[in-house]
Amino acid sequence: MFTGLIQAVGHVSAIEMQETSAKLEITSPEIASQISKGDSVSVNGTCLTVVSFTNECFVVDVMVQTLSLTSTGALLAGSPVNLELATRTQDRLGGHIVQGHVDGVAKVAGISADKEWTRMDVEVPAHLMKYVVAQGSICIEGVSLTVGELNDSQNQVSVWLIPETLAKTNLSAKKISDPLNVEVDVLAKYVERLIARGQDGK
Repeated sequence: MFTGLIQAVGHVSAIEMQETSAKLEITSPEIASQISKGDSVSVNGTCLTVVSFTNECFVVDVMVQTLSLTSTGALLAGSPVNLELATRTQDRLGGHIVQGHVDGVAKVAGISADKEWTRMDVEVPAHLMKYVVAQGSICIEGVSLTVGELNDSQNQVSVWLIPETLAKTNLSAKKISDPLNVEVDVLAKYVERLIARGQDGK
């Protein structure tokens, strides 16, 4: 489990494509110094497993399905990536509950900025919009964000990014039409499942 509070921005240093998977080498001394083999790391919101590491970088395995269903497949050598280690039980839950199970790939629909805020409009896959509410939580590229506005007619979510978020994540590098990993609030999906099945299990 993660919280959506990014701990470091690393960079993809190498990509090795294999028959049914890929290996990503990610450079981040801050994260590499804290991990062990088998640990889970959120990479742009996708939960991946560490298979090897050094003091400077670590390697994760990515299955073909993950490459096709998330923005991970669009990464190139040099791409910046948001990183978060799995939450420990004694940590503060400063963001919201994030599983690292990406629900879909959105895209940047608009960016506008003033002195204090940057507004990012995100086009979300239509089937995910029912799980999003104004002032609720959404995870974009691994970042826990509050939904500012909804535009159901265009399947868009608007979030406001403060300078701190832009400085400490890769969202500052995003451009119009860039792909974004999106994970909606898991609690909404549990409610939907409960209602659909009924409390008697029928």
